[in-house]
Amino acid sequence: MYLKEFEIRWSDVDANRHLANSAYLNFMSHTRMSFLMENGFSHKTMAAHNLGPVVFHEHVYYFKEAFPGKPIRVSMEIMGMSEDYKFFEFHHNFYDYKGRHIAHCEMMGAWIDLNTRKLVGVSDEFLETFKNIEKAEGYKVLTKEDTRKFAKIPKDLA
Repeated sequence: MYLKEFEIRWSDVDANRHLANSAYLNFMSHTRMSFLMENGFSHKTMAAHNLGPVVFHEHVYYFKEAFPGKPIRVSMEIMGMSEDYKFFEFHHNFYDYKGRHIAHCEMMGAWIDLNTRKLVGVSDEFLETFKNIEKAEGYKVLTKEDTRKFAKIPKDLA
């Protein structure tokens, strides 16, 4: 499990004076990018491959409030990837300074070619990296159907 610690800043707090839901999303994104960068997926290497991560959905479950003045820790675990590593599912957990579980998120996404704007699998270089990265208990190989399990489709305005 990958862990990253954060200080709750004034700008992370909402009108209720606790950690804002948008801050949870920002902390998760920062945690994912830190994890990827530490495993060779820097901005430079992704740019060289015209590759970027995109989020399909993030489902966040809040258990306890978090307040400024004490750090929080955010975990990231790889719960699933497709065979070509095009699709991925990551889980995040938030813990307060005493290690109490305060929130959980299930996130699914994919890799996009920044030139064609189409979903793509990763290059052989990245494929080897992902094959060797620690996977979470319950890890599964994802299919395209897994990305559509909530059956949401866009409906344009008339």
